[in-house]
Amino acid sequence: MERFRHWFWGPLSPLGLGIAALVVLIDQLHKAWMLHVYDIAARGMVRITSFFDLVLVWNRGISYGLFPQESAHGRLGLILFAFVASLALSAWLARISTRLAAASIGLIIGGAIGNAIDRMVHGAVADFFSFHAFGYQWYVFNIADVAIVAGVVGLLYDSVFGGHKKAGNPPNI
Repeated sequence: MERFRHWFWGPLSPLGLGIAALVVLIDQLHKAWMLHVYDIAARGMVRITSFFDLVLVWNRGISYGLFPQESAHGRLGLILFAFVASLALSAWLARISTRLAAASIGLIIGGAIGNAIDRMVHGAVADFFSFHAFGYQWYVFNIADVAIVAGVVGLLYDSVFGGHKKAGNPPNI
């Protein structure tokens, strides 16, 4: 048991996994509200501004609707991929040394699990936010997607500007 704990638990694991749980909670509450209270399906497209609409799009694929999966086996594959990726990210989280990286990994885990829950419950991911301007339409996304993107940006920032790399003289060879 101790060996397992070493692989999946580190000093910043509570921070990252707490953020992941918060993302899942917010994402699932928002999706339930949009689907069952606001009833976006009955409303159709709701224009909020000249560049932002609320819509309901069922994404059966991964990002940008790539690799759509119509079969139960395909959906199961995407669900399993999300959970395996979350486990791998949890193992990485156990070794992280900065709070920003831990929070970023938590955002990615939470987003992946939030979308996996949609696939299990609905067979597809519910997306709602549609930005468009100057004739360009961005993909429709949800809170889980925002968390994943924010997590990736945080990891990139931490890898470039993080304090874990120290400048100094090169070693003598």
